Amino acid sequence: MSGLILLTGATGYVGGRLLSLFQQRGLKIRCVTRRPEALRDRVAATTEVVRGDVFEPQSMQSAFEGVETAYYFVHSMGGNRDFESQDRIAASCFAQAATNAGVRRLVYLGGLGNPAEKLSKHLRSRQETGDVLRAHHSQVIEFRASIVIGSGSLSFEMIRALVERLPVMICPRWVRVKAQPIAIEDLLAYLLAALQLPPGSSQVYEIGGPDQVSYGQIMLEYARQRGLTRWMIPVPFLTPYLSSLWLGLVTPLYARVGRKLVESLRNPTLLSNNLAEAVFSVRPRSVRDAIARALVNEDCEFAETRWSDALSSAGRPQSWGGYRFGSRIVDSRTITVAVSPEQAFAPIRRIGGQTGWYHWNWLWWLRGFLDLLLGGVGVRRGRRDPDNLHEGDPLDFWRVEVFEPNQRLRLQAEMKLPGRAWLEFEVSPCEHGSTIRQTAIFDPRGLAGIMYWYGIYPLHQLVFAGMLRNLARAAESSDRDRAPPSGIVTRAATPEEHEPGAMM
Repeated sequence: MSGLILLTGATGYVGGRLLSLFQQRGLKIRCVTRRPEALRDRVAATTEVVRGDVFEPQSMQSAFEGVETAYYFVHSMGGNRDFESQDRIAASCFAQAATNAGVRRLVYLGGLGNPAEKLSKHLRSRQETGDVLRAHHSQVIEFRASIVIGSGSLSFEMIRALVERLPVMICPRWVRVKAQPIAIEDLLAYLLAALQLPPGSSQVYEIGGPDQVSYGQIMLEYARQRGLTRWMIPVPFLTPYLSSLWLGLVTPLYARVGRKLVESLRNPTLLSNNLAEAVFSVRPRSVRDAIARALVNEDCEFAETRWSDALSSAGRPQSWGGYRFGSRIVDSRTITVAVSPEQAFAPIRRIGGQTGWYHWNWLWWLRGFLDLLLGGVGVRRGRRDPDNLHEGDPLDFWRVEVFEPNQRLRLQAEMKLPGRAWLEFEVSPCEHGSTIRQTAIFDPRGLAGIMYWYGIYPLHQLVFAGMLRNLARAAESSDRDRAPPSGIVTRAATPEEHEPGAMM
């Protein structure tokens, strides 16, 4: 069993996933962050969270107490122009404080790239950070990786956005540069395996999958797995600056990060040795398998998501058109009713079929008729039972995917759509009775799916808002013969309680 582990960057992409693995294995973890209050609600009760700043060595002294292995995931990609010197200072302070505290080993994640070539500032800084750590500590295990494939990875999300939104892509030179991608699961396996290395000297391990591919080839593979046809037109004239502006327009990246990323992509990031294969038992998967796993894992995460939990931890987001969860767009709203969860859920349980959809039933009928014309199932199936539901039941042009009595109903659309769609209802007790949350989820298939969602979004706002109001009225009317609990007043949701979008 490993000793106490210190983890930096626990709110980041890699650090957050590594933290989950540590917790699943019951390891002793201490997370250090400048804002402990932002992390405490997101960790297990057994995980310690302390305040510390890598630029302030004194603040790190208590954080390192009793630590055996420390993971260093501090980078300044979104920082100012002087991020290289800031990275060097931070690494020096961290490593020196770790040495003074007797920490046995540091583990660092850097970037692939031949140092003999003219590397981008970002890649050069990543490798210099490893050099600084080694200059101040006796055992630094540095992993150097290329593109990380996984839902939430900066590079993967850029690829997703480009492929989903652009049927025809104008591709500058960097799209043809070779890389050796690694799946996030394999990267985490290496980071976890570092705990088992024996004491010794520092070492750099280059890690990556078996395929040497370009960004363009990764895009085409993603398109293939999503069932999309994409055309790529190479051009020689898009500079990193123009490319970053272009990425800022069509992807979630903002221009400053986009420019640093593009500047890094001009360098090939390929393995130069197989030392990692000789030392570790990890055998990274292919690009095809990595993308497939990313999409499967995203489906699993989505299936396990409870939007009430996601929204309560994220505050009250405001966004026209919904919020992103991976490839999905999520639109959610709530209303409060002065009845028990059982009474609040009763009209939800009876939705569809002869009961209808509680608002503009003629429009739902028209949508079903159009679906029939397109070869879909329409609304002719109705429902198996007017009062009871079971998982797997057909319900008009939906199918019951999740049914938790008096708590949750999730329907998956079986109508003809340029993508996949779900409609979910959740009921939970609250101070004033019960809260009903209604969530519409859409996984658009390419540009046609995105245009479909935003084209009908104004109509969705009217239909779903009216449906939620009438569900609340139906719940209250079914409870009229009962005396309301003392002190409870029936009320609709206030503007602050209405949430037009759910967090991704």
